[in-house]
Amino acid sequence: MDRQPTLEGPGLLLRPLRADDWNALFAVACDPEIWAIHPQHDRWQEPVFRRFFADALERGGALAVIDKVSGKVVGSSQFKQPQAGTVEIGWTFLARSHWGGAFNREMKRLMLEHAFGFVELVEFRVGESNLRSRRAMEKIGGRLTDRFDLVDLPGGGTMRHVYYEIDQASFASGPLNRA
Repeated sequence: MDRQPTLEGPGLLLRPLRADDWNALFAVACDPEIWAIHPQHDRWQEPVFRRFFADALERGGALAVIDKVSGKVVGSSQFKQPQAGTVEIGWTFLARSHWGGAFNREMKRLMLEHAFGFVELVEFRVGESNLRSRRAMEKIGGRLTDRFDLVDLPGGGTMRHVYYEIDQASFASGPLNRA
């Protein structure tokens, strides 16, 4: 599966993230409100975001999200392949100017349509306390599973993630279906 495709919808263009996207993406990510209920709530700080950005470039699968009207980078998302037959979509964030409308739905629809050309199942790992992301998952038809994992935090403590999934059949009949 090509984890860094170029995908285009009516309002968004998703393309491979590049090193020269740093300034534009950090201009979005430096808003503390984006990360306020995120498990890694300090990601708005430059050193923390630099690690996130470098990791995204190194692992591949990261996409820059561009608003087609303004031409500006307004966020990012990633494809990660945890095992054969599935792909994980995550590490997504959007500028607050793009919250609450059709942008997340369009981005996820584009990514799911692409993924289902290669896999049967898409997983989403979400911080258990990140209620904004959990609600967004439910709005796009994500089904909460009984899976979870615990991640050690750099400063100590752990963070719990829960898993949502969407398979081809539920995508075809779900809220992101264009029909």
